[in-house]
Amino acid sequence: MTAENKEVMIEEKEKEVTNHVETMIARRVFKPNTDIIESDGELLLYMDMPGVRKEDIDVKLEKNNLTVNGKLFVGDYANYQPLYSEYNLGSFSRNFEISNEIDQSKIAAKMEDGVLMLTLPKIPEKQPTQIEIS
Repeated sequence: MTAENKEVMIEEKEKEVTNHVETMIARRVFKPNTDIIESDGELLLYMDMPGVRKEDIDVKLEKNNLTVNGKLFVGDYANYQPLYSEYNLGSFSRNFEISNEIDQSKIAAKMEDGVLMLTLPKIPEKQPTQIEIS
């Protein structure tokens, strides 16, 4: 390969890189209010996601990172002019780092009445045990 051919290839690669355009959609993303309850056998997470439909929620677990995203379609509320509002319109997103005490294969999610409930069961070996004194 000649030096001239290498220059042409480099110029073509530079064009590919500079012509790549990334688009972003401007939207509001909110952090949903979350309650976390711990028992001996599990953690329960209750996340307020009012107006978000079950099919518009995405729960992913990658390595030890649990990510919850929800989309609320603002168009559903376009004709409303609220006098007072405590709920946010837009999308919801929240990340949690999961410890090794959680059985990641048994995490479950349920959506009911605008509240997403995540059940994170603990691994039995990692649960506290009572040690008897002899």
